[in-house]
Amino acid sequence: MSDAFAEPFEQHRNLLFAVAYRMLGTAADAEDAVQDAWLRWSAGDRSGVADPKAYLVRITTNVALDRLRSAQARRETYVGPWLPEPMLTSPDVAEDAEMSESVSMAMLVVLETLSPLERAVFVLKEVFGYPFAEIADALDRSEASVRQLGTRARKHVQARRPRFEAGGAERRAATERFFEAVLGGDLNRLLEVLAPDVALWSDGGGKVRAPRRAVFGAEKIARFLAAIEGQPYEGVDPADMRFRRVDLNGVPALVVDGPNGPISTVSADVDADGRVTAIHLVANPDKLRALAEGRRLTL
Repeated sequence: MSDAFAEPFEQHRNLLFAVAYRMLGTAADAEDAVQDAWLRWSAGDRSGVADPKAYLVRITTNVALDRLRSAQARRETYVGPWLPEPMLTSPDVAEDAEMSESVSMAMLVVLETLSPLERAVFVLKEVFGYPFAEIADALDRSEASVRQLGTRARKHVQARRPRFEAGGAERRAATERFFEAVLGGDLNRLLEVLAPDVALWSDGGGKVRAPRRAVFGAEKIARFLAAIEGQPYEGVDPADMRFRRVDLNGVPALVVDGPNGPISTVSADVDADGRVTAIHLVANPDKLRALAEGRRLTL
């Protein structure tokens, strides 16, 4: 296969993955969508393609739409809360408010509540800035219908997104205080850093031990976190656990490593007062593969 043939696809691969990840919420599904897009690109007639980037985004978006429709049916029977797959991001992403929000756990969870078409329009318009005319062409819909989808999606997201998120430096400092309290198993310090109405979601996918319902309230969550600190988990002794700070999905996060790789991630949303309003724990092994491989989301 010639370099000239493969070059446009490789040039835009990161963009295609970024679109698919925001559409699908997992690195594995996003990579599968990109590979399907490659197959369609390589098998199609490209003689009339004037803009390879737009053409590839269109293919990837439609592949992701098909996958999202089937994924939503599977997620209805998912064991416990479904959370997106955490992905490494650079500190630069955390400093870019719009970029970090677009890949945050909170945003991806909200996007799960949109219809597949609403999600596609929102991602292409609000995240990547495509005009409605191009989105309509990509989705084979009228521009008027796409505008309606975009308006509905934007209102839905605005009504559910976190409203009082701290800035980058404040968020990092507040998150560090939270992690120190967690690792110390200090109930009083946890109560100091948790907002009264804080919520905790834990995704074990039915494959590892994790709460199968969301936990609400500072006291309940503080007691839960203090109780599990220093305890064995899935056969890994605390002495064999290692804790490292990384940036996941645009925010500071904690990774718990065992002898064979990551066993859990912890990330938090922080309000303008520096208190934790939401906690996301991901322990489903299927959602820790990209992290184990060191895969990084760059767009």
